[in-house]
Amino acid sequence: MDGNSVNPDWPKLAGQGERYLSKQLQDFKSSARSNATMAPMVAALNEQDMADLAVFFSGQTRAAGAADEALVELGQKIYRGGNPASGVAACIGCHGPNGAGNPAAGFPSLSGQHAKYVATQLNAFKSGTRSNDAGKMMRNIAAKMSEKEINAVASYVQGLH
Repeated sequence: MDGNSVNPDWPKLAGQGERYLSKQLQDFKSSARSNATMAPMVAALNEQDMADLAVFFSGQTRAAGAADEALVELGQKIYRGGNPASGVAACIGCHGPNGAGNPAAGFPSLSGQHAKYVATQLNAFKSGTRSNDAGKMMRNIAAKMSEKEINAVASYVQGLH
């Protein structure tokens, strides 16, 4: 109800940027982003409905999460400094030091997001099954990430606040 999903397969929408939420809803509706659960949910929504939902969820407070302590060191290293050896860019550049994202640019907030959801999305970008990122930005980054790096970053952002 407040955008804080309890299912780790689903994202926490609370506190997400309005521009980002609006774009994702539009992408689900147009099939630019594919998801069997979301497609029927957005089918009947009009532009005003999507704008209203984006405003509502962006105004909610996201519940904090916790990181797996075993993954924090690597997750923090990748999030803050990337991996120069493999060309993985630092997440902090677009998502900010506390994972708040960049609402004006439409970059999502990652702070407190479910690790399982984040890992799923990074893997979708890596495989190309998710392709609604501007200029292939996330696809190019995720393609260079190892599974260990993906899991560590996903866990790290879950505990980031």
